[in-house]
Amino acid sequence: MIVAFLNQKGGVGKTTLALHLAGRWAREGKRTIVIDADPQGSALDWSEQRAREGLPRLFGVIGLSRDTLHREAPEIARDADHVVIDGPPRVAALMRSALLAADVALVPAQPSPFDGWASSEMLRLIEEARIFRPELRARFVLNRCATGTIIARETAQALASHEPPVLASRIGQRVVFADAARSGRLVSETVNGAVAAREIAALAAELETLA
Repeated sequence: MIVAFLNQKGGVGKTTLALHLAGRWAREGKRTIVIDADPQGSALDWSEQRAREGLPRLFGVIGLSRDTLHREAPEIARDADHVVIDGPPRVAALMRSALLAADVALVPAQPSPFDGWASSEMLRLIEEARIFRPELRARFVLNRCATGTIIARETAQALASHEPPVLASRIGQRVVFADAARSGRLVSETVNGAVAAREIAALAAELETLA
């Protein structure tokens, strides 16, 4: 399965989710590869930091920020159970290519008023991609949710019958994600990361049902 995290807005947690999803699948024994399609190269930076820390390699990270991604990703996927694409912000050509490559497109979003993040451009790109890939599945995933907030609950309810729908799994607003990233780790490798790791595990399990 090829999963792409995409949102034209920056700062919604695409890289964090991509790396942690890949890490979860790798720990389950699945051959997993991350494609860093963001010209900023944050996933590659994380991988390099992990190597400097002397930590074991869990999965490969490949830099591929070009609009031939839809042709190259399926070739990469031949040698993997799952490929996770960390998509670029604001680069329409790269986003289109990632959508054409993906089996599942995930749009990370922080809980906020609906029209604040479910942008018409992102939805238009998904619909455009479905002309060529009608089997493309798309989902919103709520990220950086403050525990028990009304707005997170209301956002999820608003999207219950929306297309694309929102995943049931939600990822909390947790400092441990940033702390882990600085040392090239995943939350599952930290002392205080148990709750965050369970949220990632739930996300991975829910995505498996879409396969």
